[in-house]
Amino acid sequence: MEKQEKSIIARSCAKVEYRVISSAACELIWLKHLLAYFGFLGVTIMILFCDNQAVIHIASNLVFHEHTKHIEVDYYYIRQQVQAKLIQPQYVRSHDKLVDVITKALLSTQFHRLLSKLGSTNPLDPA
Repeated sequence: MEKQEKSIIARSCAKVEYRVISSAACELIWLKHLLAYFGFLGVTIMILFCDNQAVIHIASNLVFHEHTKHIEVDYYYIRQQVQAKLIQPQYVRSHDKLVDVITKALLSTQFHRLLSKLGSTNPLDPA
């Protein structure tokens, strides 16, 4: 018998991005515990950047019901981490996402602006 893959159909963009930041929050908490295991105890609050303000409001506000009625209970993990002050979601404009340098075709000006934010001015620089 063949194994069937689970497919997830999102009803909104906020739901998809909420799933993504919930997963990222789990990874951040795991990294924090790993760092603590190796003796790095200085990590207090971790900033999680997100370009969707609705998702930030859902994670931070208990009474944001119009967007949350179809999000599964297990994705409220991020909200618990925000309330415990372990993670702080922070808005970043889509125009300022550094990952776009390696994932999207950009105009030359946008490419060089984001590249300079990464500390490089030459795209061929190995550093």
